[in-house]
Amino acid sequence: MSFTFINRNTAIADLDAWGSFSELGAEIIEGGDVQAFGKSTFGAPTDPVSAGYFGTSKGKYRLVYPFSEQATLLQGELRITDEITGRVSHFSAGDSWFVTRGTSTVWEVLSEGFTKHYLSFV
Repeated sequence: MSFTFINRNTAIADLDAWGSFSELGAEIIEGGDVQAFGKSTFGAPTDPVSAGYFGTSKGKYRLVYPFSEQATLLQGELRITDEITGRVSHFSAGDSWFVTRGTSTVWEVLSEGFTKHYLSFV
């Protein structure tokens, strides 16, 4: 086992470019070619359990969660709509959430981009 420090100052510039977010399963609603960025801190995103940093450039997109996730926003500002309940939540740095697998969400990145740290599991 090891201990991993979660750096709350992690920015998109600190992450690896993962390419177009639409190629990773998001449906882009506004913002053109929204780019995804990430860096794993445990496992790989395709593993049953993983953790890491993730972020995107500014835009609006739909994401149906392929896993359950607990996350904390490190930088940026978001509005996330749960399409099942209609609930709209506003997040800024330091805010956390939990979402279950299969939940359809609409994300609005209100800042130029955002970064979060997540723990996901199938």
